[in-house]
Amino acid sequence: KFINLATIALEVLFAPRGTEIGSMVDIHGIGVLVRGDSGIGKSECILSILERGYSLISDDVTRVVLLDNREVIGSSPELTRNFMEVRGIGIVNVAALFGARSIRQSKRMDMVVTLKHWEDVEDVDRLGMDEAFTKVLGVDIPHVILPVRPGRDLGRLIEVAALQTKLKRTGYNPAEDLNAHLTAKMKADSDL
Repeated sequence: KFINLATIALEVLFAPRGTEIGSMVDIHGIGVLVRGDSGIGKSECILSILERGYSLISDDVTRVVLLDNREVIGSSPELTRNFMEVRGIGIVNVAALFGARSIRQSKRMDMVVTLKHWEDVEDVDRLGMDEAFTKVLGVDIPHVILPVRPGRDLGRLIEVAALQTKLKRTGYNPAEDLNAHLTAKMKADSDL
């Protein structure tokens, strides 16, 4: 038993580590890293996600560790755990505002969302047929770029992106399903 426990402890202790600039949340069991330029609205986005009952893992800086060479785990630096900085308001204690369930110590990173100004996004994905990835500690993580413009509910969009990732993990891709329906319809119409 001791050898097993020591092996596990040593693997965790010497696992590859790094830091990602961005905030991380847990949405229905999907760990989402939200990143983007300074002042683009990450904090407001995270606050709206927390208001929907989800959990904060880290704000602004996310520590990452690679476990078993396949899972990236995100956590908050000890000093800033439970806290968020919101421009114009200051430092807020998330657990005190939203309750103890609004905080998680760590979570597997399942997707990365990058917020970009609308003008800076050259090709907006409208179908979702091609899945993009970004590397974190050498592991491919699904990546979504969300264009930002006034009036968009980014918290809701990130929530839907997380739910879409969860759905794709079950093997179902709505874009592929629609494409199959369209192809079948065109084939049936051409046979007439």
